[in-house]
Amino acid sequence: MEYRILGSTGLKVSVICVGAMTFTEKGWRTAGSMDFSEIKRVVDTAIDNGVNFFDTADIYAFGESEELLGKALGDKKNDVIIATKVRGVMSEDPNDRGLSRYHIFKSIDKSLKRLGRDYIDLYQVHWWDNFTPIEETLEALNDLVRMGKVRYIGISDFAGWQIARSVTLQEMKGYSKFVSAQMYYSLLGRDIEFEVVPACQHLGLGILAWSPLAGGFLTGKYSRENLPEDSRYARMEKPFLRFDFEKGYFVVDELRKIAQKYEASVSQVALNWVKSKPFISSIIIGVRSVNQLLDNLGCVSWDLSEEDVEYLDQITQVERPYPQWFLDMFADL
Repeated sequence: MEYRILGSTGLKVSVICVGAMTFTEKGWRTAGSMDFSEIKRVVDTAIDNGVNFFDTADIYAFGESEELLGKALGDKKNDVIIATKVRGVMSEDPNDRGLSRYHIFKSIDKSLKRLGRDYIDLYQVHWWDNFTPIEETLEALNDLVRMGKVRYIGISDFAGWQIARSVTLQEMKGYSKFVSAQMYYSLLGRDIEFEVVPACQHLGLGILAWSPLAGGFLTGKYSRENLPEDSRYARMEKPFLRFDFEKGYFVVDELRKIAQKYEASVSQVALNWVKSKPFISSIIIGVRSVNQLLDNLGCVSWDLSEEDVEYLDQITQVERPYPQWFLDMFADL
């Protein structure tokens, strides 16, 4: 296993992080359901292969994902790094959501109980709250660190300006700072390269890539001729992840060619490309079986050549938006 420093901390995390969203299908945005025996096998196999990092969220199946992860880890739960999140709508109670001090303080205790731990290694705010002043959120998170309930704090799905605003306030007030940013990043989703990645690099946040296989599209199981009716993308009226399907099919075709050269799977090539980016601290994978886990872990033991990375960069390049293309004209002045 390869280990990388999480942002500007001294904490080393495995380059592959196992996400627990797929453990159960109940609730918001979950993708599949697994028998507990298989969940236990996945967790144990991951640890046996050097994975020391697991990610979940309270909103995943309204707490059930946290419970299943804590149960599967058992007596190993204090030997690994556990990340979870707070922000989502947890009930009809209007205060059981968001990033208010009230909701954060109630949510941390519930997450701790579900996970069976005394502290959270990485506590992440799931996305920006338009109704709560960010100052209130940052103060609450700082207090949790001071209380010993949280070791590190991070963000998820923030815009570049939101990251910059938050960390600047933390620096001004002497608060514990965000150390990580969990963001969607894949060959078919490279938007963060324009604002989020520069902000994170400048401010010392490590990026945790979620859905690196674009919701399973980059596994190679989809093609122009084969989009099974029971597949996630076929079932969705409006796909959760947005990309040009024709471009996606072309990219998968090219991944197949590269995979043959390395005697690897399509998934491994796609994950390897994400792994090649120096701003990535860890890649979050969601699996529903030990076989899927082992296949994904297969990306760790080898690296794409510089030529293949550059080729994949080229064929998935996103057009630079304003003001980036404008500023590029003056970069040397």
